[in-house]
Amino acid sequence: MKIIIAGAGAVGTHLAKLLSREYQNCTLIDDDKERLGNLGSDYDIMTMLASPTSIKALKEAGTEDADLFIAVTPDESRNMNSCILAHALGAKKTVARIDNYEYLAPSLEEFFKNLGIDSLIYPEVLAAIDINNGLRMSWVRQRWDVHGGALVMLGVKLRETCEILNRPLKELCGPDDPYHIVAIKRGDETIIPGGNDELRMHDQAYFMTTKEYIPYIRKISGKEHYADVKNVIIMGGSKTAVRAALTTPDYMNVKIIEMSEKRCERLNQLLADVDTMVIHGDGRDINLLVEEGINNTQAFVALTENAETNILACLTAKRLGVRKTIAMVENLDYVSMAEELDIGTIINKKTIAAGHIYQMLLDADVTNMRSLMMVDSDVAEFVAAQGSPVTKKPVKDLKLPAGVTIGGLVRHNVGMLVNGNSQIEAGDSVMVFCHEHNLHKVEKYFKHHLLW
Repeated sequence: MKIIIAGAGAVGTHLAKLLSREYQNCTLIDDDKERLGNLGSDYDIMTMLASPTSIKALKEAGTEDADLFIAVTPDESRNMNSCILAHALGAKKTVARIDNYEYLAPSLEEFFKNLGIDSLIYPEVLAAIDINNGLRMSWVRQRWDVHGGALVMLGVKLRETCEILNRPLKELCGPDDPYHIVAIKRGDETIIPGGNDELRMHDQAYFMTTKEYIPYIRKISGKEHYADVKNVIIMGGSKTAVRAALTTPDYMNVKIIEMSEKRCERLNQLLADVDTMVIHGDGRDINLLVEEGINNTQAFVALTENAETNILACLTAKRLGVRKTIAMVENLDYVSMAEELDIGTIINKKTIAAGHIYQMLLDADVTNMRSLMMVDSDVAEFVAAQGSPVTKKPVKDLKLPAGVTIGGLVRHNVGMLVNGNSQIEAGDSVMVFCHEHNLHKVEKYFKHHLLW
């Protein structure tokens, strides 16, 4: 597979590193020598110092043979133009990073396809979805809805109040139980659990369940005492903060603290239609936080461009009694530190964007995918094709690769959990949990295969 990435910024570089593990033919184009130099020599990636809107450069990069052309420069217009050019030159699929919310309207999808842009990605919108998922459920670190919520995956930090600690999972997760544990994060280790594994205090456990059993998961994980979020303080008036504030549930009261007076004026314009208060000040100022009601705030969200600032601000909020904290951590080197410091939900736009783009590389029918930084894993929703290997045998006889587990499936819009005796049928949407980003090893199970 041949992949061309235009733009060696944060998203482009992260994508190039991720894809180079699995796809040998990957080219990264940028007209900034310094950005290309930041990639390092540890990755098998061709780099090209050129403008991504140069037809000559696109031809030299082999765009006419590209299976996927990804434009993720900071300039929306440049991304869209380079995709249009790449499509005209013969690229099979194109994806452009944008920052205009209007373009995401479903009614415009066909319009952009006709222009030569197959997919649009707005990382700040995707990050805002994760933030609001975290705010809706104060006791959950991560939430991922499969097939419109027919199945739900919940990442939960286990404390001493958890009812299901230190017991073999085979006693807890039988065929008739309403949840499966699909992964456990313990310190630096990720465990794809078997029946003899146990949950321990301070583990982060990933539950797969159906929507009606979410209150039950809350009870057995010992989280019923967590207050629901009503008051939210956001530090930093970024694009992500704007998208989050515009989509926060109506019952939540949101305040945004922003240091730039000019940006505050712009925020007031952008948020004129929602009940969000914009405050000019420093979100690290404890006196200001107390003045703005931090003592009666259930969630603190730090969304500045600086990872250290966000982590420290969340620690301050926790010390002041805020239970739910969310931090934007763009520097991947700080993610593990943020986790060790018990920052609740960690948002990274690079990995969110990469996950959405990555699913375009899979040949099987993948309708939804998420990369989970904390456990170095991917979760994907595969649709089983007619005659595919996964429909031929019960789950226990499929001989799935190591580090892969099936958490559940959706059949006729009804979510159900999967055990070893389950038989997957054509058309089922199947939730696959895959450790160490090896989804390409799984896709063959879901494609039509005459010789299986």
